[in-house]
Amino acid sequence: MKNFIFTFLTLLIAVSASTQNSDEQKIREILSTQTKAWNKGQIENFMVGYWQSDSLVFIGKNGPTYGYQKTLENYKKGYPDTSHMGQLKFTLLSLKKLSPEYYFVIGKWNLQRSVGDVGGSFTLLFRKIKGRWLIVSDHSS
Repeated sequence: MKNFIFTFLTLLIAVSASTQNSDEQKIREILSTQTKAWNKGQIENFMVGYWQSDSLVFIGKNGPTYGYQKTLENYKKGYPDTSHMGQLKFTLLSLKKLSPEYYFVIGKWNLQRSVGDVGGSFTLLFRKIKGRWLIVSDHSS
């Protein structure tokens, strides 16, 4: 009986670790896909990583913006062409599982641009919605 319990617990831990690694990999893939889209000048494709909801929140230098559409409009206004978009690079500092449906991500962003380089830090809250990981909150500064 002790061997059965030990084996069961070991298997449970292995499955949990595998699921976490799979979730982290999916989140990393989303950020990689966003980077590629941004670097091609495709803001709409970059936004695929965000929750298409009025409940999405983006917090930047001008305070909070609510909603997917307003966030998209702000990106287009702030980055009207590829010279302003430049080349994006994310550096991930931390991915922390908060629960089976939430991850908290901390990182740095950098834009190398002909109009002047910019960069800063970000925190993202990912939520698993209908089997997909999506950004539900973004605080970038």
